[in-house]
Amino acid sequence: MKLLVVEDEEQLADALSEILKRNMYTVDTVYNGIDGLDNALTGVYDCIILDIMLPGMNGLDVLSNMRSEHINTPVLLLTARSEVDDKINGLDCGADDYLTKPFVTGELLARVRALTRRKGDIVDDNKMDFNGLTLSKDTCSVAWKGTNVKLSLKEFQIMELLISNPRRILPKERIIEKIWGYESDVEYNNIEVYISFLRKKLVSINAPVQIKTARGIGYSLEQEV
Repeated sequence: MKLLVVEDEEQLADALSEILKRNMYTVDTVYNGIDGLDNALTGVYDCIILDIMLPGMNGLDVLSNMRSEHINTPVLLLTARSEVDDKINGLDCGADDYLTKPFVTGELLARVRALTRRKGDIVDDNKMDFNGLTLSKDTCSVAWKGTNVKLSLKEFQIMELLISNPRRILPKERIIEKIWGYESDVEYNNIEVYISFLRKKLVSINAPVQIKTARGIGYSLEQEV
């Protein structure tokens, strides 16, 4: 999943980014409200961690602008403010949750998991399932009937995206935006290489699941007939 951290304390922002990356998230980090809003309006993020006190544009204005543009990405407000009125204002502006600094890393991760939790084929916070094929965040692996194979970080992120959108064709541009970032200069053949790796690993565990190519468009995860 792809997250955006908007925090002007660069050391904290970079530390948050590193923690999230270690927990298998793709993370973009910006240090002011103007860049935060620009990134948020792309709509490519699964969750945004947003500070209130930001240079350029404060977090509540960023949030209000997002919601007025119908960007419904879950937002976790992260701030040093602890007054009840500040929390109420943040939630009234469209925030989904609120965490006061200083915070415990475990609580931050739990709140992010709660905000990004999806219904349907997801089994729990650390596992996703598609017709018996299980993707595990804890072990960074994919399994079929007890046989599993390790995935690289990019392989995991692409498979997570495919399982989150079963039977839907994901355009290559969308995959690049979600995995590498919307300003990335990654070329389509990079995706093709990782898709090839994933296909071989699915074959190696005899999973009756395939990644289909929609020529000139993208890829979809399908059950073999």
